[in-house]
Amino acid sequence: MIEVLWLLLPVAAASGWWAAMRSARGRNANAAQETNPVYFRGLNHLLNEEPDKAIDVFVEMLEVDSDTVETHLALGNLFRKRGEVERAIRLHQNLIARPALTREQRGQALLELGQDYMRAGLYDRAENLFMELKQGNMHVEQALRNLITIYQQERDWEACLKTAAELEKHTGRSRALERSHYYCELALKARQRGQNGEAQRCLKQALAAHRGCVRANHLMAKFAADQGDTAGALQLLRTAVDQEPEYLPEVLPEIVEGYKGQGDLKQLRSLLEDMVSRYPNRGTELYLADLIRQQEGDAAASDYLAGYIAQTPSMAGLIRLVELQCSNPGLRDEDLLHSVRNHLHRLVAERVNYQCSKCGFQAKTMHWQCPSCRSWSSIKRKPLLEKEG
Repeated sequence: MIEVLWLLLPVAAASGWWAAMRSARGRNANAAQETNPVYFRGLNHLLNEEPDKAIDVFVEMLEVDSDTVETHLALGNLFRKRGEVERAIRLHQNLIARPALTREQRGQALLELGQDYMRAGLYDRAENLFMELKQGNMHVEQALRNLITIYQQERDWEACLKTAAELEKHTGRSRALERSHYYCELALKARQRGQNGEAQRCLKQALAAHRGCVRANHLMAKFAADQGDTAGALQLLRTAVDQEPEYLPEVLPEIVEGYKGQGDLKQLRSLLEDMVSRYPNRGTELYLADLIRQQEGDAAASDYLAGYIAQTPSMAGLIRLVELQCSNPGLRDEDLLHSVRNHLHRLVAERVNYQCSKCGFQAKTMHWQCPSCRSWSSIKRKPLLEKEG
C-alpha cells in the first residue's frame, strides 16, 4: 500500500499544479486564492490509504491538453503495472481520441495502448498499433521488438524472421542467434508435416544465420538418426558438444546410444574418457562408470568413481557410488547406505537444474527460450555440484 501511495504522490502534485494554473488563468485576484475542492478530495483519499478512489478523482480533474499528457501516460502506465489493464486501455484510448496531441505525444500514447493490449492478450489489436507506429516512423525499435514478442507468442516464425531482419536494419545490431532459432522452429513444423526436405533446408538456414547454433546441429543429428545414419548423427552430436560444452548433458544419452547401437564400445569408452577429462562434472563420469561396470564389474566401477570423486567432487557421482556399494552383498551397514542413497536422491530430485544467464530464471527442465525474459539459448544446466558462496 505504501508503494502505491508514493507512486500517486507525483500524480497528486501534478493535478494540484494543473488546478492552480487553471484557477490563475480564469479568475480575478480574490478568486485566484481559491483551490479546486476536488484536489483536496483526492488528497484525502490518499491520506486514508484509498488509492483507487484517489486515482479516480485525479483522472476526473485532468483535462487532456499539452500540460497533462505526461500525467495521463504516467497514470496509464501505473494502471498496467498494477494489472488494471482495462483502466489503462480506457485512459489511453481517451488520450488518443484528443485532436490536440502532437505527433510525438500521439506516438507515445499509441505505444502505451499497444502494450496495454499485449498485457490483455489482445494481440491482433496490439499488432495493428505497432504496425501503425512502424509505418509512421514513430518509436520504430520498440514497435518492432513488441511485434517480435507477439509473433513468438503466436508461433508465427516466418513473421519473426521478417521482423527480426527489419530490426537488424533499423538498429544495426545482429539478431543472428534469434533468427537461427526461428529456422529451427520452422524445421520442427516441417518435420511434423512430414516435409523432411524442407526441414533440412530450414536447419541449413539456421546454421547459415548463426554457425554456432548448437540446436540446429542437434536437430540434424536427430533427423539423421531417424533415417538410419548413425555415423552422421554421432558426428553432428560431437560437433554440437564442441560448439557449446554446456549442452553436453543434453546430447550425451544420444551419443552413448549411438555407439552402443553400432556395437563400438571401445570407441565409446575412449570418447567418454576424453570428455570426462575435457568437460569434468557434467555427468559423463556416470556413463563411463556404467560402461566400466558392464565390462569389468561392480568393483572396478566403484573404484573408478571413488577416485573421480576424490579429485572432482560430484553429487551425482556420489549417488552412483552409493548405489554400487549397496549392490555389493558383502558390504556391512547396508541399511545406512540405503538411507543415505534415498536422501541423496531426494535432494537431487528437488534441485533446480537449469538457470537463465540473462535474468536468473530457474527451471527443472531445459528450455531453448527463457520463459521469463524470452532470451534464446540463455538457459544452461547448472554445475552438478555448486560451491557455497
